[in-house]
Amino acid sequence: MLELIVNGPEPTQQWRREIPNGEVIRLGRAPRSGWAVPWDLLISREHCEITQAGGNVSVKRLDAARNPVYFQEVDTPEFQISAGQGFRIGQTTFQLVSASLADGLSGSNIEEHSFGPDQLRLFKFHNAEERLEVLAKLPEAISGTRTDEELAVAAVKVMLDAMPHARAAACVRYSENPSPDDEPLMMRWDSRYEDIGRFNPSRRLITAAIERAEGVLHIWHDTEDSNPAFTVTGSLDWAFCIPFKGEHSRGWALYVSGQFGAPGATSISETDLKGDLRFTELISDFIGSIRQVKTLQTQQAGLAQFFSPAVIEAVRTAGNRDILEPREKDITVLFCDVRGFSKKSEAAKDNLRELLDRVSEALGVMTAGIIRYDGVIADFQGDAALGFWGWPSDNEEGPVAACRAAVHIHQAFRAAMNTPESPLCGFNVGIGISHGPAIAGRIGTTEQIKVGAFGPVVNMGARLETMTKQLRASILIDEVTASYVKKLPADDLRCRKLGRVRPVGMNTDMTVFELLPALHQDATVSNESIALYEKSVEALVDGRWQESLELLNGMPVDDRTKDFLMIYVATNNYEPPKDWDGVIHMTQK
Repeated sequence: MLELIVNGPEPTQQWRREIPNGEVIRLGRAPRSGWAVPWDLLISREHCEITQAGGNVSVKRLDAARNPVYFQEVDTPEFQISAGQGFRIGQTTFQLVSASLADGLSGSNIEEHSFGPDQLRLFKFHNAEERLEVLAKLPEAISGTRTDEELAVAAVKVMLDAMPHARAAACVRYSENPSPDDEPLMMRWDSRYEDIGRFNPSRRLITAAIERAEGVLHIWHDTEDSNPAFTVTGSLDWAFCIPFKGEHSRGWALYVSGQFGAPGATSISETDLKGDLRFTELISDFIGSIRQVKTLQTQQAGLAQFFSPAVIEAVRTAGNRDILEPREKDITVLFCDVRGFSKKSEAAKDNLRELLDRVSEALGVMTAGIIRYDGVIADFQGDAALGFWGWPSDNEEGPVAACRAAVHIHQAFRAAMNTPESPLCGFNVGIGISHGPAIAGRIGTTEQIKVGAFGPVVNMGARLETMTKQLRASILIDEVTASYVKKLPADDLRCRKLGRVRPVGMNTDMTVFELLPALHQDATVSNESIALYEKSVEALVDGRWQESLELLNGMPVDDRTKDFLMIYVATNNYEPPKDWDGVIHMTQK
């Protein structure tokens, strides 16, 4: 283990810290993230970076540093040092030392006391007013920490501020069931005085506290014929350790050490130490709770990659897994598929990573649209996404939320389709929406589950999505969904009837509608064009095909949806078959 000892021109201007392996640490007078050397004005706010690797430490002066870094009293911008070597910035020296965590305890001159939580509550705090002031500052001290290491550094500072008689403190992390021979997984420590020497917290003390899940106090008594057996240095004669509570902080502990009659330090008795134990337990409980909250937040963020916010919120609110049980409900299904993927895949066979990034971007747009309107992501299939509404919570708007999501997704693709710098350039999208009864919830085996929906409505949504290619419409919806859209205000979403069809492989006819944005969002299809198109559909269904064609010819040229009906009439020689019942039999999926 390598440590950095920093000494300024004044006796009190010093600190000593372990250098973690492989981590880049920034030194400066007031770095945004790193180790501060606040007393030397010749040190820039952020002056240099140090990194431990292979038993040596690399030192690199930052470009923004105003003053030199002296190695062997030579201005050297970048260099390596090993244990025993150092460097200087201004009037401050930086010395690298090798420190061992060996315990060195003989065991014959140690007085050990253990205190469970119930016993600690019987001890009284001393200097209660000062302790309350420290507690009041604690949330601010740790609120800005982002990593466990930063949290440990903040905890050590709090301990030293709260206990002026303590000479050194550490925050350590071991495995959940450590032995005295184990190396700590993490240790952050600091000392109050330069003469502390090499700080070697007692592994035996720490592992005993973690194993017993209680506070442990060691007091060392030297005899005339024995060498000092202190775990830190010969100048320290007491230390205690308090483990953190909670399943998310197992193996964590706070360690404090000092001397009963240290020169210049506050006098302390064994009774005072018991009060310190109780106060340290309070600090460890608080920081342990903070770690638990951060862990849960991280877990929830991870779950957000697998479950939609609507599902996570439902589970959080219900407080049990029953909310995920499959239930039969009326749901709205949205199928969304990227157009042009096959051609892009063939063209990009030598650059599949770029294609994957583009498809991921497309799926991201679909996901964002579904989540924006409180939908549940059920599945991804290559370049397609499946979302649904109505589970786990009822949707008062019925299929309208899915329709809004579909329009949002389509407009996002449309905006990017002709933008060369966009990953979605050249891609279009087809969307199908259906509404009806289904079983939704947790679906799968005992080994693996996912949230999904099962029933004919799911198949119907998929069929509508595939028919967007043939009907030349971006968003198709079924008749039930259309009935909800038609109830919206005149300035909201719109739809138009495209005809009655029978999809391939199905025995049931369905009336298909095209979903359109509000007129103020997209005026490509006017309300007059919608009325004209629906009249042509009525004429077609009634067998008045010539009239239907005349009405279709009156539609705007760039309205490609009309092409499907015109081609259908032409392929049937412009006359309805003798058995014509108004239903168009689809020939392709």
